[in-house]
Amino acid sequence: MTTDYDSPWKDILDDYFPAFMELFFSDAYKEIDWARGYEILDREFQQIVRDADIGRRYADKLIKVYVKDGSALFVLIHTEVQGQYDVKFPERMFTYHYRIFDRYRQPVVSLAVLSDENEQWRPSTYKHSRWGCSLNFEFPVVKLSDYRQSWDFLEESDNPFATVAMAHLKSQDTQKDFNDRRYWKMQLTRRMFERGLAKQTILDIFNFIDWLMTLPEELEKSFEKELQAYEKEKDMPYVTQLERRGEKRGEKRGEKRGEKRGEKRGESRLLQRQLENRFGDIPPEYQKRLEQADSETLLRWSERVLTAQTIDEVFRGE
Repeated sequence: MTTDYDSPWKDILDDYFPAFMELFFSDAYKEIDWARGYEILDREFQQIVRDADIGRRYADKLIKVYVKDGSALFVLIHTEVQGQYDVKFPERMFTYHYRIFDRYRQPVVSLAVLSDENEQWRPSTYKHSRWGCSLNFEFPVVKLSDYRQSWDFLEESDNPFATVAMAHLKSQDTQKDFNDRRYWKMQLTRRMFERGLAKQTILDIFNFIDWLMTLPEELEKSFEKELQAYEKEKDMPYVTQLERRGEKRGEKRGEKRGEKRGEKRGESRLLQRQLENRFGDIPPEYQKRLEQADSETLLRWSERVLTAQTIDEVFRGE
């Protein structure tokens, strides 16, 4: 059972960015004027890095905030959710940083959260030097796995993002033990009620938990039954009210995943026609890569079709 960590992180960062900053980058959080709000610049960020051919982007967010001295600040949040070592990560952080600065000519802060399971991988610097010319780019990094040693801190925190971090870690810890996953899914859900979080916050974070901590059908039914009984006991039918939760979850996932799959299929078919018109029949190995590629990679290949002399040039380095 494969877990999609990317999509839920993007969604939860949009709605709970202040809580994210307070939990993981508390010094920066204190300097931001939250009363002036913040602006998610996803579309602008996509335009900025579209031609940065240095690998897939993950749950990246570009967010405009204001600091207490009144100036604007652009904060690049790069959340590495792939769960594996990536030698290009520091370069990618630097490339995005200078592209954003070049676009806005305003201060940029790049922050990274590494949610992979490789304890040894902690990139925080990109540097090079030649003939007296040198560059040393450093960026703050939070390693989610470190919080396994600070579990008490997360349990005691009233910050709603603490539950997000706990859900991610327990989702990783229980990949081979779904009975344990069911236990922690219920514990984390109960925790939100016990902490007195607002109804909408409970619903939003539960969607995050539910997406990450998927269960086999029988265990899911058992979990839903226990959840329903718990909500009835608390007289807080937040998750199970109005419609069956499974239908709502299916609708939410179906809309997001269905839209993405539909968009991806259309992009893939368009690229396939472009390749066939330009180069003739597509070799089987490239056909398979077309079917498996994400939308961003398909876009990058589509741009290469315009100038590539061979089909190999379109798929190079991927």
